[in-house]
Amino acid sequence: MSRSLYPEVMKSGPLAIHGGAKTITNDPPRELFHWPIVTREDEEAVLDVLRAGSMSNTEITRAFADEFAAWNERSLALAYPNGTEAIRAAMWAMEVGAGDEIICPSMTYWASCTQALSLGATVNFADILPDTLCIDPADIVHRIGPRTKVIVVVHYAGHPCEMDSIMEIAREHGVKVLEDVSHAHGSQYKGSKVGTFGDIAAMSMMAGKSFAIGEGGMLITDDPTYYERCIAYGHYERTGSRAESGDISLEELTPFRGVSLGGYKHRLNQTCAAMGRVQLRHYDERMAEIQQAMNRFWDLLEGVPGIRAHRTSRNSDSTMGGWYMAKGLYRGEELDGISCEKFCKAVAAEGVSDCLPGANFPLHTHPMFHSADLFRMGKPTAIAFGQRDVRQAMGTLPVSERIQETVFNIPWFKKDLPEHIDCYAAAFRKVAGNAKQIL
Repeated sequence: MSRSLYPEVMKSGPLAIHGGAKTITNDPPRELFHWPIVTREDEEAVLDVLRAGSMSNTEITRAFADEFAAWNERSLALAYPNGTEAIRAAMWAMEVGAGDEIICPSMTYWASCTQALSLGATVNFADILPDTLCIDPADIVHRIGPRTKVIVVVHYAGHPCEMDSIMEIAREHGVKVLEDVSHAHGSQYKGSKVGTFGDIAAMSMMAGKSFAIGEGGMLITDDPTYYERCIAYGHYERTGSRAESGDISLEELTPFRGVSLGGYKHRLNQTCAAMGRVQLRHYDERMAEIQQAMNRFWDLLEGVPGIRAHRTSRNSDSTMGGWYMAKGLYRGEELDGISCEKFCKAVAAEGVSDCLPGANFPLHTHPMFHSADLFRMGKPTAIAFGQRDVRQAMGTLPVSERIQETVFNIPWFKKDLPEHIDCYAAAFRKVAGNAKQIL
């Protein structure tokens, strides 16, 4: 189906929300949206682990971590049961502790930063850029204080952060950078994969992510000190005994061999590691098709009033990776001030059922970061260890707080099927072109 074959009603007739004909009337083929792609190769790899009874061993997991490190062009990697624990271990390895601060964008999932509270630290939230939805480098500098240890950057919805500016700020002020790559497996910033700029990168690999292994996480770094600290913190079976060094050589860690220094068990189930090895072998090819499909969608909507692509420039060597949690940018002032919510309802009525406004909620407004007392100390953990009080109320981070008005979900295509992608683009084009009907 080419654009020229669309019925005229789809371009200028009544909107479906007002009784007009829907743009999308047929169910899409399963492969257009189904993810992850699981084949016989995945099934056999997992079954081999089950048949061997080696779910809690580490040899397959180590091989997966080594392959993942090589794919990212980093020297060291550790697999985790989830991304949350990978990020917690990274923070501890970078010496985040009681009374310290980290800086993190408010617009992210809670698992990018809440772990800092469990270490006795606090979170100083920064705002985001309205076009990339990533942390605003200009909002970082004034937040750095004497106890700031780490800047957490989140490559949000696949879009790479402005790593040149961020790394320059970090070096100037002597703070570390932790990249949360959970949204952006395979995304590139100026020709290099995200996760290769900061001191450590950590990420989720749960079933909904663009790189999905069932459930799991990964940490990558080039720093052997951070690597060994992370092993000691939660990979107790790899620390050895006093007679056997295992993977630990740092003198500061040798007294603690054989026991998890953090009290955590960070071993990944090898069924997931086995699936991860298979997924990695095919990910570049599958990611390329996702990028082709998503760019096709946005190319069809180029110049449509009120909506903008959330993507890197087509003329740059930065990319969106697997395009996880695909978003569009809404500019209601170009559509007579119609709200993002009303726009999305009209698009949903055309058959795009998952078109919803917003993204994650702004974390700086959540009570967890204001009043939660995790250690039963009689005061909020955010200020319990002598930290500066960096808690922020509504009105302090305007871009993050307006996310419901400026961002919306778009279809996340897994296959480049032009006739179907054209039809989905037509639904957005129809609503934007007839926005006065919504009023």
